Amino acid sequence: MKYFLGLDIGTGGSRALLVDERGRVRQAFTAPHEDMRMEHALWAEQRPENWWDASRAAIQGVLRESRVTGADVRAVGLSGQMHGLTLLDAENSVIRPALIWCDQRSQPQVDWINERAGSEFVVRSTANPMLTGFTLPKLLWVRDHEPENFARVKKVLLPKDYIRFELTGEYASDVSDASGTGLFDVVHRGWAFDLADRVGVARELFPAVFESSAVTGKIHARAAAATGLAKGTPVVAGGGDQAASAVGNGIVEPGIVSCTIGTSGVVFGHLKEPAYDPQGRIHTFCHAVAGAWHTMGVTQGAGLSLQWFRNQFAPGSSYDDLTWEAAGADAEGLFWLPYLMGERTPHLDPYARGGWIGVTAKHTRADLIRALIEGVSFSLKDCLDLVAGLGVQIESVRVSGGGAKSAFWRQMLADIFDKRVVSLETQEGSAYGAALLAMPGSVQETCKRVIREVESVKPRDADRYARKHEVYKSLYPALREFYRT
Repeated sequence: MKYFLGLDIGTGGSRALLVDERGRVRQAFTAPHEDMRMEHALWAEQRPENWWDASRAAIQGVLRESRVTGADVRAVGLSGQMHGLTLLDAENSVIRPALIWCDQRSQPQVDWINERAGSEFVVRSTANPMLTGFTLPKLLWVRDHEPENFARVKKVLLPKDYIRFELTGEYASDVSDASGTGLFDVVHRGWAFDLADRVGVARELFPAVFESSAVTGKIHARAAAATGLAKGTPVVAGGGDQAASAVGNGIVEPGIVSCTIGTSGVVFGHLKEPAYDPQGRIHTFCHAVAGAWHTMGVTQGAGLSLQWFRNQFAPGSSYDDLTWEAAGADAEGLFWLPYLMGERTPHLDPYARGGWIGVTAKHTRADLIRALIEGVSFSLKDCLDLVAGLGVQIESVRVSGGGAKSAFWRQMLADIFDKRVVSLETQEGSAYGAALLAMPGSVQETCKRVIREVESVKPRDADRYARKHEVYKSLYPALREFYRT
């Protein structure tokens, strides 16, 4: 039997997934990461060395528990959290902890880029406005605040691409992940070096970029000894977590949209041609499918909202416990704004803050939880509406991620989206997509062959939720100026 390994470098952990040639998941193993370091409001950092520790443990674990040898793994695909700034020096040592996707400290650098290069030039160069979450303003924050570290930088890598370097010794990225750096020409699928020149960033800092199924290196002897994989095993370019998840959900052709609820939440639509929102409220990136693009809206604090509630107010409770509690509540007149780490879609506001609105003495803890899940779902509906506004066909929405494991939440999404919500046989998302990208043949044909729908949920309370969504949409504009005080 032939096997393919998908490795996803997430926020909470690194997950290795072993998939056979028929697309069946044989074994999975997750090694947790250290918690995010949040020394100040809006800051979020992780140690890249910890990603490598966890990746080694995940690969070792999946091989051990499956009783598959490294020699049986034909290729490795990579996926990972996007936007993270990983800095290597001339000795290939990590210079400082990575500023990760939800770090929002770089608004002054975003403003400077737009002033120096021109905001219109930025959009022409990258098909996206500059955002605090992107990699380029993070790099400039290091230049402005840690010049001694910036002077040591010899290579800038994204999280999964640092793991690629540890596995193969090669500097490389893929078009989908590079699209989220703020320095990538999404239309022409290459680095936007004219923009780099305008902001004074050296071109040689950035790795070569490939389409997602291209081989970018082979497992070297040191990595083979550290992981159990065979020396010489090919490693393909892979994809950013959202593009890889979309491959794992079969979003490789028009008509189907995905909604992934992890720490963040993402609504993802396939594009045959690049198209973007003039206001920059949703992203347009290269897809992990060669010659295709995608658009996506991002809710920063999706699963993060429920995780935060559990950690602060219900330690020891499982997510199943919390969603069961919410299912029996009403939350009438109560709203949750999920802006715990600022927001991307639709507000592009790093200063936005979360909170409950409309709390009364009648409301219970269960009401608070239900309102929280509703608020995250309303934010995802905002994303879906903007994706549809770019002309993306939406016949159904395929859901995945931790939130999608809840039947209660799936039904709520069907009602709020007013669309058929579909679950798949394999719910693995990014790691599964990474494994599929490592398989031979076209991504589209692979997905048609191995991805199977197993459940479909239809809306049954769409009108009530539509009325409530209208109230939800009125809350952020009313509070926007307050967030800046």
